[in-house]
Amino acid sequence: MKSPANAETTAIFESKPIPAALWKMAVPTVVSQLITLIYNIADTWFIGKTNNPYMVAASSLVLTIFLMTVAISNLFGVGGGSLVVRLLGGNEKEEAEKVASLSLVMAAGTALAFSLLCLIFLNPLLRLLGASDDTIGYARQYLIFVVILGGLPTVLANVMSSMVRNIGYAREAGFGLGMGGVLNVILDPIFMFVLLPDGYQVMGAAIATMLSNYITLGYFIRVYQKLKGETVLSLPRRIEKIRPNSMRSLFSVGVPAAVSLLLFDLTNICINRLAASHGDLALAAIGIVLKVERLPLNIGIGICLGMTPLVAYNYASKNFPRMEGFFSAARLAGLIVSVLCVVLYYFFAPYVMRAFIDDAETVRLGTQFLQSRCFATPFMFLSFHMVHFMQAVDRGKVSFWLAVIRQLFLNIPILFLMNHLFGVSGIVWTQAVADALNVVASYVIYGRLIGEIAS
Repeated sequence: MKSPANAETTAIFESKPIPAALWKMAVPTVVSQLITLIYNIADTWFIGKTNNPYMVAASSLVLTIFLMTVAISNLFGVGGGSLVVRLLGGNEKEEAEKVASLSLVMAAGTALAFSLLCLIFLNPLLRLLGASDDTIGYARQYLIFVVILGGLPTVLANVMSSMVRNIGYAREAGFGLGMGGVLNVILDPIFMFVLLPDGYQVMGAAIATMLSNYITLGYFIRVYQKLKGETVLSLPRRIEKIRPNSMRSLFSVGVPAAVSLLLFDLTNICINRLAASHGDLALAAIGIVLKVERLPLNIGIGICLGMTPLVAYNYASKNFPRMEGFFSAARLAGLIVSVLCVVLYYFFAPYVMRAFIDDAETVRLGTQFLQSRCFATPFMFLSFHMVHFMQAVDRGKVSFWLAVIRQLFLNIPILFLMNHLFGVSGIVWTQAVADALNVVASYVIYGRLIGEIAS
């Protein structure tokens, strides 16, 4: 069987002990996810230092639109990347090269189209998301630089990172995203408090994010040039033609991966709209909580991203015991992290909130929200851990329905019901209730699928 990159990476996929192989692949992705989280939180943290809850609320509103650029990245990064590693596991290097190239071209075109649509419908879009007269000006500043001008580098950098990681270069992929996060943290205070006048702190944070993403894209272009000839990756020179079944496989995994995030985004939009009905301070508090809870979730995502190519490769190679071993090891690691964070957040919630903003009422509300919301963390991890597994084994339809069940059938209906019954407290408890039910459904499906694969 041909190597995904070289002898060292072949051993990771085929023969290295499961805990060591998962460690090798997951640690760089966890580190990059944490640094990415830091720069996402950095914007909120630095904006919070203004003690202006309207600025914090505005950046939280735009997060839902920014996540749509990540959904585009998932479409081609997850769909294309998982297909590339399965093709390599099946010894189809030439087709893998074409899929990797076409994925990047399609990602660029989609990102440009999305940025243009955001520009055309700028104000109606922000109003739809719940922007008030007090927040829309700040939200407009953030959206223009982060999504309209910065959407293309964000998408391409994430897709290229997925490709690099999936062929076994997790360290290079992690370093690129991590570097972008560090740059953003450095640039944030410079643009917010030095270069731009008072009142433009949100714009400063947005410019810092945009520039860091352009620099990250430059790094991955260099990585592609370095890996050309050694791997299946190279910068596209033309639009490749791939087999019809490859195109179907790319979109059968990529579309559910994108839809899953879009449905998650839709849930966040509902949360913001419902929270805004309880006042801008509640919206600001929930916005901070949604950022803070990303710590265990980003670690969990890093573990799953490290697991996915290992599962996909061994699935294509028909080494099913090793495939299941990676699935189980990743689950255990993610649950340990999740439970630890539940304990820490519950007991240290007030200190966490005060780290972001000094407004007493926002801190009070956020403390209550975080102490409730943290109990959802283990269930949230188990939910997207299962989705990553389904993507790895080319079960796009299953991952799609898992996303639909989780968000449309459980999360959003329960969100409105809990808000009606318990007000803003119901909003923050919804995730735990919905994901606990979703995990039960997920493992019923998983049990049937494993039987099908093994037979």
